[in-house]
Amino acid sequence: MNILVTGGAGFIGSHTCVELLKENHEVVIVDNFSNSSPISIKNIESLTNKKVKFYNVDLLDKAGMNMIFEENSIDSVIHFAGLKSVGESVERPLKYYSNNITGTLVLIELMEKYNIYNLVFSSSATVYGNPTHVPITEEFELKATNPYGRTKLIIEEILKDLPIANEKWSIAILRYFNPIGAHKSGQLGEDPNGIPNNLMPFITQVAIGKLKELNIFGNDYPTTDGTGVRDYIHVVDLAKGHLKALNKVIQREGIETYNLGTGLGHSVLDVVKAFEISTNIKIPYRFITRRPGDIAICFADPTKAERELGWKAEKGILEMCTDAWRWQSGNPNGFEDKKI
Repeated sequence: MNILVTGGAGFIGSHTCVELLKENHEVVIVDNFSNSSPISIKNIESLTNKKVKFYNVDLLDKAGMNMIFEENSIDSVIHFAGLKSVGESVERPLKYYSNNITGTLVLIELMEKYNIYNLVFSSSATVYGNPTHVPITEEFELKATNPYGRTKLIIEEILKDLPIANEKWSIAILRYFNPIGAHKSGQLGEDPNGIPNNLMPFITQVAIGKLKELNIFGNDYPTTDGTGVRDYIHVVDLAKGHLKALNKVIQREGIETYNLGTGLGHSVLDVVKAFEISTNIKIPYRFITRRPGDIAICFADPTKAERELGWKAEKGILEMCTDAWRWQSGNPNGFEDKKI
């Protein structure tokens, strides 16, 4: 199949493109490189010995997006593209609503125009807000606590309306938890702009010496050690989940939602300790105040994905740390020319 991958040069998108190419799919990437690098596309090709077609186009550019659909015979779409920082979304909500929701509307309108109805959507566990208990199933109440999460929730609601209006639509919504790790080759990994918002690149940048110490946001949560607990999942496991979901949507119509997580919760300090064990590098840290929109505990019940998609996370926290460090140590400055 010929798969259009929006945001395909990003952290999760690039790893998913590698897995798609390994399964002999054709890949067309669209990315505006706002938080990614053209070098990741070169590395995707290097890892797979296959060429990918890519466009430097913003989803908000409807004419540019139309050109992509006009020039390529697309069978299915995997939609990653979007702004993703919880903290920034609290500070700049209109930017997030405009970019994430409008970009998705442009995409699905063009999909309908070109009679493409297979879609895998990258959602987030943030749509669950602050859950009353864990593990979280897909049937939990949805109540996002920050603008980023609300953009995902609004998009989910839009997507749920599509099969009602047109039964040709086949959609998988993937709510995934906290992706970390990197490709085992060390050629693909997480390379955020500026000071990282996510835990693992913050840890690895401290380990490489780019940052003095790790800031841990809050040590007064109702958890075993006072730090936030999350379901950390290896990015390659997550990428493979998208292939399983793609196989599902091409087989049947309608819409389904799946949690992609390990089903295990690790605190921030758990991850720090795991990184120190796996790399033998000490990570200095300090506690600072909580971030707006953060919650105490969040981890998945992934049994529906295992039952219906045949997918299950395989990699543990130590392997996640080892692979993340291999990427960072081999690429101290990440994709150095990410702005070219």
